[in-house]
Amino acid sequence: MFTGIVAGTAEITRIIEKKEIRSFSIDLGPYLENLTVGASVSIDGVCLTVVSINGDIVDFDVIDETLRRTTMSMKEEGDNVNIERSLKFGDELGGHILSGHIMTKARILEIEDRGEGVDIIIEIPEDVNPYIMEKGYIAVDGISLTIGSVSNNSFELHIIPETLRVTTIGQKDVGEFVNLEIDSQTQSIVQTIMRRK
Repeated sequence: MFTGIVAGTAEITRIIEKKEIRSFSIDLGPYLENLTVGASVSIDGVCLTVVSINGDIVDFDVIDETLRRTTMSMKEEGDNVNIERSLKFGDELGGHILSGHIMTKARILEIEDRGEGVDIIIEIPEDVNPYIMEKGYIAVDGISLTIGSVSNNSFELHIIPETLRVTTIGQKDVGEFVNLEIDSQTQSIVQTIMRRK
């Protein structure tokens, strides 16, 4: 499990296309402490398993289903990604509980500077529409965020300077896609209400 409190960013150093999977090598130098093969790491919000560790370079394999559902299919060598190590017993829970199981990807529609921060408007894909509500939690590329205003087809995020500094969200452009995960508690509540209706 994860919290959406991103530790920082790391560079994809190599991508290898294999049969039915894509292998990513990522420079996790600052995030290697006690990392072992088989451990889970959130890469742009996607829970991936460590396949091998060679110095600072850590390898992850991504299957077709994950490539279809997430932005991992769009990544290129040299791209930076958000990094979060899995939650350990006793860790501070500063964001909200996440599984790293991305529901869908969505397009950035608008970006507007607001002083030192940024407002970002993101489309609402149909499959997650019931879960998007003002002041609700959402993870965008693995970043725990609070939803601002919501319209029929989009929602707004207010990004503070610290989040811009630590994550990749400030490097995004209009038209780019981001990964979305709705926390399981919100999913359960909404699905229960929908079934009762």
